[in-house]
Amino acid sequence: MDTSENSTSSDTGPDGDTDGTGEPAGSRTRGWRRWAMDTRPLRRPAYRRLWSSTIVTAVGSQLTAVAVPKQIYDITGSSAWVGYASLAGLLPLMVFALWGGAVADSMDRRTLMLITNAGIAVTSVLFWLQAVTGLDSVPVLMVLLALQQAFFGLNAPARNASIARLVPGDELAAANALGSTVMQTGLVVGPLLAGALIPVVGLAELYLIDALALCVTVWAVARLPALPPLTTAGSGQRRAGWREVAAGFRYISLHKVLLLSFLADIIAMVLGMPRALFPQLAAETYAPYGEGLALGLLFAAIPIGAVLGGLFSGTFSRARRHGLMVIAAVVAWGVAITGFGMSTSLWLAVAFLAVAGAADMVSMVFRGAILLSAATDEMRGRMQGVFTVVVAGGPRLADVLHGTAGSAFGPRVAVAGGGLLVVVAMLLLATTTPALRRYRV
Repeated sequence: MDTSENSTSSDTGPDGDTDGTGEPAGSRTRGWRRWAMDTRPLRRPAYRRLWSSTIVTAVGSQLTAVAVPKQIYDITGSSAWVGYASLAGLLPLMVFALWGGAVADSMDRRTLMLITNAGIAVTSVLFWLQAVTGLDSVPVLMVLLALQQAFFGLNAPARNASIARLVPGDELAAANALGSTVMQTGLVVGPLLAGALIPVVGLAELYLIDALALCVTVWAVARLPALPPLTTAGSGQRRAGWREVAAGFRYISLHKVLLLSFLADIIAMVLGMPRALFPQLAAETYAPYGEGLALGLLFAAIPIGAVLGGLFSGTFSRARRHGLMVIAAVVAWGVAITGFGMSTSLWLAVAFLAVAGAADMVSMVFRGAILLSAATDEMRGRMQGVFTVVVAGGPRLADVLHGTAGSAFGPRVAVAGGGLLVVVAMLLLATTTPALRRYRV
């Protein structure tokens, strides 16, 4: 990676050989700290500001994520409408994530993050206004949800692509581990906090809390250094049209390791994400443990495992063979999902799902690092746009696939079969296309 791309970090030494503490940038910690989360990126003020804002919004965004389907269900009494609302947010997310990647490659990424975070905050205020006035309109909620997801689609590529400008290349995996751990923690804490707050303050106030949390994010982003596009010899002014989006897909097709990293995630999520079958498994296989308890544990197990994996990310975040780590993580995910499908004990099932969550954390960390290190800065926004679409779309396709397979063959067979398919498909991909397993940072 071009070392000039890290010049934004004020902690990098003039020769690029220190991390701001006088230690070599590639130095390894010893003792117990070698196993704990690698916190080197937090020594860099710019990244620390961006990461700190994520702590607040990771929880705040989950309050809205719980409040919207709860309000729609309260209005309609129909789970089908809850599902329709999810699909209403998916299309704008996908479209604006792809376009947002091109925008992030053509303008100052800090400016783009300021605009989009402010837009998300305004949307949260509008959610609060419709709730506090008792509007009770499902179409209004779906329009606001679509608007919110459009802003998020524009924001995510710029935010993720900025990381490579704030930390040096050897800390990209650690930075991704820190960010992913916070997001996964939000998936656990946010819904629990929402469930505790709804009886006390009501739905409207959840939207308001999210809006206030986003103000913290806007403040933190405003304090980042400017992140304009890096210019290269002979390059003209960049545009942000759909021709540039198409150029991003051509770039992926010409850089095999990027394409393979996307395929690895598609294999893991489409073939091996069994969440659509959790309600049926809780009602049938694990009913003796209590359906409510079983359902809550099944949904919480994967993010809890991911958080634990992040807390001990020092065990893997310094690895150099990023491609091999992705392959191993996806295979481990498939094995754990297979074990989950074969389990009749709820606690064993939860343990397998937690292992799967830890494996998914490893996969997320190194796929993200590959995207940031293998792509040039002028393409990073578009790569992160595609990444956002894959991450958002894969689990939804899995819901359809597993729901259909579960109805045809039974939930346990569908889950175990999906896990085995993940293992076979990933090993086949790694064997036939060596670019991924040979990739080093």
